[in-house]
Amino acid sequence: MKKIFFFFFLFLINDLICFAQTKKSIQTKDSLECNKKQSCCNKNIPKRFGNANQTDSFSLINLSNAEHVGMVWIAGGKFFMGGDNDQARSDEFPNHQVELNGFYMDQTEVTNKQFARFVAETGYITTAEKDVDWNELKKQLPENTPMPDSEMLKAASLVFVSTPEAVNLSDYSQWWKWQHGANWKHPQGPDSDIIGKDDLPVVQVSWDDANAYCKWAGKRLPTEAEWEYAVRGGAKKTVYSWGNAPIDSNGFQCNYWQGSFPNSNLVEDKFYLAAPVKSFKPNGYGLYDMSGNVWEWCSDLYHHDYYKSFEKMKCANNPKGPITSFDPDEPLVSKRVMRGGSFLCNESYCSGYRNSSRMKSSQDTGMEHVGFRCVADK
Repeated sequence: MKKIFFFFFLFLINDLICFAQTKKSIQTKDSLECNKKQSCCNKNIPKRFGNANQTDSFSLINLSNAEHVGMVWIAGGKFFMGGDNDQARSDEFPNHQVELNGFYMDQTEVTNKQFARFVAETGYITTAEKDVDWNELKKQLPENTPMPDSEMLKAASLVFVSTPEAVNLSDYSQWWKWQHGANWKHPQGPDSDIIGKDDLPVVQVSWDDANAYCKWAGKRLPTEAEWEYAVRGGAKKTVYSWGNAPIDSNGFQCNYWQGSFPNSNLVEDKFYLAAPVKSFKPNGYGLYDMSGNVWEWCSDLYHHDYYKSFEKMKCANNPKGPITSFDPDEPLVSKRVMRGGSFLCNESYCSGYRNSSRMKSSQDTGMEHVGFRCVADK
C-alpha cells in the first residue's frame, strides 16, 4: 500500500506545482464553482504515461460495415447543448444551440466480445498491458523527482476498491487502487477475468485503445456534441436520457450507485459493478446505457471554458471540440472528454448520468468504469 500511495503522491506534488505555475490563467469564479460541486468519482485521476500522442503499430483492418449492423441512424437537427438545471457544473455553461449532420451510433457500448475480436485479428496490446515508461512519466513531474521502485512502473491500471466507511470525497486515492495486472481481460486485477461476460462493456481501455478499435471497425468516436444530441433521444430540455423523472422512478432507469459512495452500495438495481449491455430500457433513439454503467470516451479534447466560445454564436455547426485542452484541476495535462456517467455515480455526489454532465481524463488512462461506443457517417 505504501508504494501505491507513493505513486499518487508523485502526482499530488505535480498538481500543486502546476497550479502555482498557472494560477493567473484560472478564473477565480470558475475555480470556486468547481470546488463547490464535486466533479465525479474519478476527479483528478493522474495521467499514466505523460505522452498524449501514444501510437501503436497494429494491423489496421477497415471492416466493411455498409449495413451498420448494431447501429441506429440519428437524423441531423438542432438542439440546445449544456447545463440547464441547478445540478450543472461551471464547465456545462453556457447552454448553446448546436446543429449536427445525421450519423449512425452503436446501440450499446462496445462489449468484451467485440473488443476480443479486434484484439484477436490485430494483435493489439492495450495501454494497461504495457509497462509505464519512466522517461515519459517524469515529463509530468517536478524536476529531480526520484524514480519510483521498478515495481511501481509495471503494467497496471486503476481499479475501484470500496472503503470500509464514509470518507472525505476529495481524496480519490481512497477508492482507486493502482493494480498490477488490471486490464481489459482482467478488469479488477489478475485474479479476475471476463469469462462468461461477453455482453459486459469492455473497460480498462484508454482513449488511444478506443480510437484504435474505431479505426479497425471503420468507425470513429463520437464528438461530444453528437454524444449529447444522442443521449437526449429527441427530447427537448430534459435532465436525463429518460426525461425529467427521478432516477429511481418506475423502476431503476440505469446502472448507478445506490447508497453512500464509496463505502455502501445497496445494489437495488441488481448490479454492483458494470451490467451487461441492454440491461435497462433504451432512450428515444433506441440507444442503451447512455446513462450510467460506464463512462464513454468522446473524440474531443477537454477544455473547461470551451462552451464560452459559443456565447456570441447563434448556432454552432458540427462542433468538434477545442484545439487545445485545459483543465484547471490539472493545468498541464492534456485530456479528452468522457460522457454518460457510470456504476459509481451517485445522485448526492456527482449525478454524472445527467445529459449535460461532462467528465475528462488523460487519453492514456484506463479505469474499471470507462468504456466507449462508436459512431459512423452515412
